[in-house]
Amino acid sequence: MKAIWVREFTDYRNLALEDVAPPELHPGQVRIDVRATGVSFAVSLWVSGKYQRKPPLPFAPGTEAAGVITEVTPGVSKFRPGDRVTAALDWGGMAEEAVADAVNVHPIPADMDFDQAIALPNSYATVCAAFTWPHLLHVKAGQKVLVHGCAGGIGLAAVEIGKILGATVIGTASSDEKIAAAKAHGADHVINYKRDDFKDRVLELTEGVGVDVVVDPVGGEVFGRSLRCLAPEGRIMPVGFAGGTIPQIPANLLLVKNITVCGLSFGYYHGWGIKDARYECEDRVRAIMNRLCRWYGEGKIRPHISHRFPLEKFKEAMATVLERKSIGRVALVQGAGIEGL
Repeated sequence: MKAIWVREFTDYRNLALEDVAPPELHPGQVRIDVRATGVSFAVSLWVSGKYQRKPPLPFAPGTEAAGVITEVTPGVSKFRPGDRVTAALDWGGMAEEAVADAVNVHPIPADMDFDQAIALPNSYATVCAAFTWPHLLHVKAGQKVLVHGCAGGIGLAAVEIGKILGATVIGTASSDEKIAAAKAHGADHVINYKRDDFKDRVLELTEGVGVDVVVDPVGGEVFGRSLRCLAPEGRIMPVGFAGGTIPQIPANLLLVKNITVCGLSFGYYHGWGIKDARYECEDRVRAIMNRLCRWYGEGKIRPHISHRFPLEKFKEAMATVLERKSIGRVALVQGAGIEGL
């Protein structure tokens, strides 16, 4: 099979599409004919060895894939060959075939495109858990939610799910095109942070009170300024550090405003954490995925893929992400999905 193959940790621009042996199938796993794979900022960290997890070399990157099951091992009862699925992977998605633990595999609606499906296991599942689990952001109808990077993968998911839950959603974005995309997905207000001070605009929009919830995939100084946008008893969640800097949290602000900072790496529930929690958390994850598929069927969520590339154009796809040209997600597509590219 063909795969983007990492023989040593390196810059993504040094990688190439290679012919390699298909991955071995182990008990409890399924084999997937990959039709789409997600490309994200984290991939550049994975291949350079800078991510907190380091796969054994050599490997194919890609922690999410969608496609058709071609083989299952004995004991796997939820799936059979021919099923259309999306999966969270330890790695291996940027290849023609991938194997996944059945516990991390989920059926997708018949009318959902494979490239859309790659947004569910990580981007949408992260936001759905963050917004609905009581110990996290626990968004309620009537609350005000601030979403940074609101035209990104996490951002558009947060806009859509925030509106489903009855919140007023305020987003920040860097261009008119991204502002239009966020509004098309339901954002009530979008601030161009290159033109306006988002803190001042948020306080203006909330009559000086601030927002109840902040979702921050940017980090750096954006996080610190966001604390000053929060209403008393507000909640904020860092989702990533696309800005390149991990923020230092001023504990005095948490104290005087009764602010809660929530942490969530949804990969923990896929087995990527300090312990393998995928089996004990399977019911919780399947409930999230079932809810997302139901919302899709009801027309309430529409994962947006702004760029599609064939597998051999992985470098162009990665550059599109790192140069912040994308809206929603970027996907590598194969098979029928490649038509028209």
